Amino acid sequence: MQLVSFSIENYRSITKAYRLKTTNWTVLIGPNNEGKSNILRALATVLKAISTSPEAQLAMRARSSASAAVLAHRLFGRPGSSDFDYEWSRDYPVALQEKHPNGESRFSVEFALTPEEIAEFWSEVGSRLNGTLPIQVTMGPSSYGFRVAKQGRGAASLAKKSGAIAAFVAKRLDIEYIQAVRTAESARRVVEGMVDRALRTLERDADYKVAIESISALQQPMLDQISRTIKDTLTGFLPDVKAVTIRISEEARSTAMRRSCQIIVDDGTATDLRYKGDGVQSIAALSLMRQASERGNAGRSLILAIEEPESHLHSRAIHQLRQVLVEIAATRQVFMTTHNPLFVDRMQLSNNIIVSRNRAEPATSLKRIRDVLGVRASENLRHADVVLVTEGEDDSLLLRGLLADASPTLHAAFEQGTLTTDSLLGAGNLSYKLSLLRDALCVTHAFLDDDKAGRTAVEKALGDGLSTIVDVTMSRVPGSPEAEVEDMLDAASYTALIREKFGVDLTGGRFRGNRKWSDRVKAAFMQSGKPWTQQVEHDVKMTIAGALSTFPQGALSLHKRESFDALVAALEDKVKARMA
Repeated sequence: MQLVSFSIENYRSITKAYRLKTTNWTVLIGPNNEGKSNILRALATVLKAISTSPEAQLAMRARSSASAAVLAHRLFGRPGSSDFDYEWSRDYPVALQEKHPNGESRFSVEFALTPEEIAEFWSEVGSRLNGTLPIQVTMGPSSYGFRVAKQGRGAASLAKKSGAIAAFVAKRLDIEYIQAVRTAESARRVVEGMVDRALRTLERDADYKVAIESISALQQPMLDQISRTIKDTLTGFLPDVKAVTIRISEEARSTAMRRSCQIIVDDGTATDLRYKGDGVQSIAALSLMRQASERGNAGRSLILAIEEPESHLHSRAIHQLRQVLVEIAATRQVFMTTHNPLFVDRMQLSNNIIVSRNRAEPATSLKRIRDVLGVRASENLRHADVVLVTEGEDDSLLLRGLLADASPTLHAAFEQGTLTTDSLLGAGNLSYKLSLLRDALCVTHAFLDDDKAGRTAVEKALGDGLSTIVDVTMSRVPGSPEAEVEDMLDAASYTALIREKFGVDLTGGRFRGNRKWSDRVKAAFMQSGKPWTQQVEHDVKMTIAGALSTFPQGALSLHKRESFDALVAALEDKVKARMA
């Protein structure tokens, strides 16, 4: 069961946020005090309200002794209650309260159901769905409304089954909310939730039931003694008191057994987590999300709602955390507020929701996201969505011409400025360059020489979490232990040019073989009695790149272009994703 959209009207600072599309990775961005956290809290509030509503609880018979009135009281809470209990005086816009004393906050959520869940809905509720379940919840000063927001045939029947529908959702959905200020208490609550869910299963075990009964039997004489003492005290002032009974319910006793755990962390010194630093406490609370998502929600859809995951973390930890969240988002839904460009979805811009002036809307351009986050990109990157990272200026120049010739899609992207190139001036700068480009909200793809320097740079970038295998292509040539970009070219396309400008014949034996291109050219130059320096190598490469970028037709060797074709496909995928 996946949340695919939600709407909010008149909740705290948000007057209207209509039908916001959601995926497994949804990011809320915007200036401070514009409502990002309120949207996240609204989502948590409505989902908690559905699962703990009187209808759901009574339908699930979770508390057979609780009346609808008692459950409604728990739902709406009291001043100082949980941030996710609805409190009208706090949560309905203050500016509207005097004009609309009975005004309601409105929430709409829409779920996509799997074929199996559609069948289960029919079995449990007795109605058929076409694959989506839209629910509208309203909350007022003392009212709670729940309905399935479907029109036409079957709508009346669904309206009569609100309890069963709420129970259906509650059994299949869970939400974990982690606030920006993450303390040891935050971690303890996460752990207590995990302990609670794990130990709850024990309550069906026969030996466990016997143990609880034994505890009850041991406690009862003490409770009876306290009851008699209190009764004797009260009768001195209230002669009509006949008896006093102190009782611990079975539910309260079981709950007490599942709560109040302590977390001791030994990172060289075994210490209660409460006494560790802010950074350690924050990381502890966040790292427990994976455990909670993987083990604590079997058979349930989990939504993780996180406020500013970057809080209290240094740069390396932020990169590591992002990777953890990406892994969680492969099977769960992750919602977050952030000011850090690292968490922005660069591939699907609409997954980023811009919150500004008490409204929310999906992002439609990278420039808008950069403006909201205050990211200043260089002139070369100002309009670029996708950046091809190359080792040198000659590689950038050459590949730009070859790629534009090979693909109309890439040609158009270069012309429009959505695709550009950026050189490293040395493979060793790859990680540094990728970190800058990530901060500039660019989608990157690296094309590096398949030699020792290139491989080492790629290995470091992967290890630092700055790139993935999908985002890297090496200039590999069949039969060559090492290869450069120029190794993919047909030598016939530039030999005459080199002879004319440098007086070196590349058709001789020294240029042949399977060594990488620069080693073979060096041997040919030395055979001809020509100097070979870094500047000469740069001049030769720039000469070839300049000529072939202008006239790229037929420049690639038919037998050595596999890596280039793979690069074309990878860049087309990224460009098309941004154009979608």
